[in-house]
Amino acid sequence: MNLTEETLMTDAHTTKTPPTLPWVDVSSRLCKGCDFCVQACPPDVLGFSTDINERGYRYSFYKGDGCTGCGICFYNCPEPGAIVVYRRPSDKKPRKVLS
Repeated sequence: MNLTEETLMTDAHTTKTPPTLPWVDVSSRLCKGCDFCVQACPPDVLGFSTDINERGYRYSFYKGDGCTGCGICFYNCPEPGAIVVYRRPSDKKPRKVLS
């Protein structure tokens, strides 16, 4: 499947433009503000917003650079589908790795 910028980036996600790969895409709509992903992230590339989402929760967001693609944030998130980790092999297009 060819993943275009339109399919990767939606208004529900905090990453608005494709950053340098790898990167984390956090759904502000699905995030319930538990902060597990922010605390678990080894390179400290996730932050915690002061804004609230439509469900009344503060949400996590990707700061924009430095993701290693390890997926620890994904595995610590209790909300299915709230975090997607993208990686790109050197010879291929971006692909979903963990979602």
